[in-house]
Amino acid sequence: MKLWKRIAAVAAVAAAAGVLIYYGIASDRLADLTKIPDNALLSKPTVNLWYTDEALSDYLGSVALDFSEEKDVRVIPKLVSGLEYLETINQDSLQTNSYPDLYIISNDCLEKAYLAGLASPVKDEAGLVSEENFSRPALEAVTYKDRLVGYPFYYETSALIYNKTYMEALAAASLEAEADAAEGEAAMEALNENGEPLDAGSTEGAAEGGQDAEGEGEAGEPETFVPEEAQLEERINAMIPSTIDDILSFADSYDAPEQVEAVFKWDVDDIFYNYFFVGNYIDVGGSCGDDTESIDIYNLDAIRCLMAYQDLNQFFSIDPDEVDYDSVIREFIDGKLVFTVATTDIVGRIEEAKKNGEFPYEYGVTNIPNIDEELKTRSLSVTNAVVVNGYSQKKDIANEFAAYLTGERAQNLYERTGRMPARKGVSFENPQAEAFGREYALSVPIPKMMATSNYWVQMEIAFTRVWSGESATDTLKALSEKIMTQVTGQPFEEEYIEEPVEETEGYIGEEE
Repeated sequence: MKLWKRIAAVAAVAAAAGVLIYYGIASDRLADLTKIPDNALLSKPTVNLWYTDEALSDYLGSVALDFSEEKDVRVIPKLVSGLEYLETINQDSLQTNSYPDLYIISNDCLEKAYLAGLASPVKDEAGLVSEENFSRPALEAVTYKDRLVGYPFYYETSALIYNKTYMEALAAASLEAEADAAEGEAAMEALNENGEPLDAGSTEGAAEGGQDAEGEGEAGEPETFVPEEAQLEERINAMIPSTIDDILSFADSYDAPEQVEAVFKWDVDDIFYNYFFVGNYIDVGGSCGDDTESIDIYNLDAIRCLMAYQDLNQFFSIDPDEVDYDSVIREFIDGKLVFTVATTDIVGRIEEAKKNGEFPYEYGVTNIPNIDEELKTRSLSVTNAVVVNGYSQKKDIANEFAAYLTGERAQNLYERTGRMPARKGVSFENPQAEAFGREYALSVPIPKMMATSNYWVQMEIAFTRVWSGESATDTLKALSEKIMTQVTGQPFEEEYIEEPVEETEGYIGEEE
């Protein structure tokens, strides 16, 4: 499924983007752990940490060695295959002595892990996993049946990316036009009814200031309008779209540079970049994604959101068969797009492109826009958590290291791995990386119920059908009935909801 391919692909992208340069790729710190003399094991208990993301290797090795030096314990990180990851942990926990005491896993797997006895409730003696240190989505992501079963580590979500250079040029032109208009109004006010200056002193004063009535400087050349930096930044912020309606208005009036091929383009074939359209109105499992009694997929607001999504095809005409995430990001880097939707890897990719001279622009990251003033959006997020194995005989030490890893040592996680820490209050050298945290705090965590594990595949299919013109209400009704039949174990039929045609008529796509 593309959603998971996108998440897994971040590892290779981060390495290629050079996010490990600061500390050096493949440092010797992980190897140093294996150099501890065997007799040291007699005095130091060993805790095993498993993970599947290769980009974390150097970082985890460094943190583990620091912890081992501070505490009377040895932590050994082990990179393992992501294929049948949880199944391997379960098998080794039951049949061998080489199982992990703690491991890193995405939050959608936590129900399966907990029910298999592989995730024990956290022993958070210091109170780390709280609203003081983590946002609501992070806490909900690691909560199962009112129990904290993991430590939020890092996350993935999507945000709106924009070419700030294009926005700056547009803002400067807008301010210049306003200044010209204000100057013209002032000149008109300075004339009397007969078209003569109200007093000679006004023109004399202009001459003394080195600029005549035609707006020329001392050398007789027209002056170039240069807005103040603060004024320009304020105008750019005001022009950043807060709704899809704003993007459409922008596209309708924008006099684009020659290289711009589209105002707004995103991967319409991947649920991770589409889900925000319905994320605020579809409920799969309640706030923590673990309640089979709390499922609401088919409702009027969700239908309206999908209809608005469908209407965008009339305006932007994106062919799902000819677009993918990588091609969209390449177009953005090439300066062919003004806006796109991207995940956290975009920051590293753009910075690498800048370093290589491939991106001669400035860019910005901001929250996903709402659809309009009434229909709100919410991005999807996935949180990777550090989980203590229920079969571990060293749970106290494992909990202590998990808290150390996700709390005290979260500060430099991004700089060393390209992964966005779930911990609040972490500072970034790049403010665009920090912007993703604001979107994460508003996001809806991916559910963890096994009964709805195929929901994402089905929802992605539903988005594709709606984009290609099929009925939003029929498509969403069929999806809801399929998921509810799975959850209840018996045939389920939704009461039909009519599409609100009168509310969306003339809404989107009426190009001049």
